[in-house]
Amino acid sequence: METSVWLPYVQSYGYVMLFLFLFCGIVGIPAPEESLLFFVGLIVAKEQLLLWPSLASCWGGAMVGMVAAYGVGRWWGAPFMKKYGKYVGITDERWGRAQLWFRHYGKWGILFGCYAPGVRQICPYMAGVSRFPFRSFLLLAAFGTAGWVAPLMFIGLLLGRHVHIPLVSFPLVGLALFLLFLLVAWIGQRRRKKSFEG
Repeated sequence: METSVWLPYVQSYGYVMLFLFLFCGIVGIPAPEESLLFFVGLIVAKEQLLLWPSLASCWGGAMVGMVAAYGVGRWWGAPFMKKYGKYVGITDERWGRAQLWFRHYGKWGILFGCYAPGVRQICPYMAGVSRFPFRSFLLLAAFGTAGWVAPLMFIGLLLGRHVHIPLVSFPLVGLALFLLFLLVAWIGQRRRKKSFEG
């Protein structure tokens, strides 16, 4: 999703939209989580949003998304995810890899999974399916989402205070970041292909 699409909503509806975008991103509905957090920091630096309500909205949206995904995994389980996961980007291949990964790393995935796109969407579902204890999940998710939301937002805030970036140029910056993401994904795919061939 391009910056030009979501930025006007954030500017118009503020904290509610921040909450909704982060919630959607965690449960698997496409949303620009990392770039949103960074740009929220920039918007806070431009004094268009307040810091603490922005942090609370983003963290709250991510946490509610984690709990909702955990609940879906726990009560409806793997058959539900296999049937409907494709609608939120969870393919059979991703699901299989996530199961293996969760068996090995479990609690570390909940704690640090937010930093890995794809892992942050599947990990809470996997925690629910595997009946990971809810209290432990909640504690790890709270620290994990805070450790993801706050640093990205503060990077944007610091950059916004020290580098002049007009708000009208955000769509161009968003496009540049999206192209950089595509380049990194393409390079990663080529490396994986070479490792399978070799």
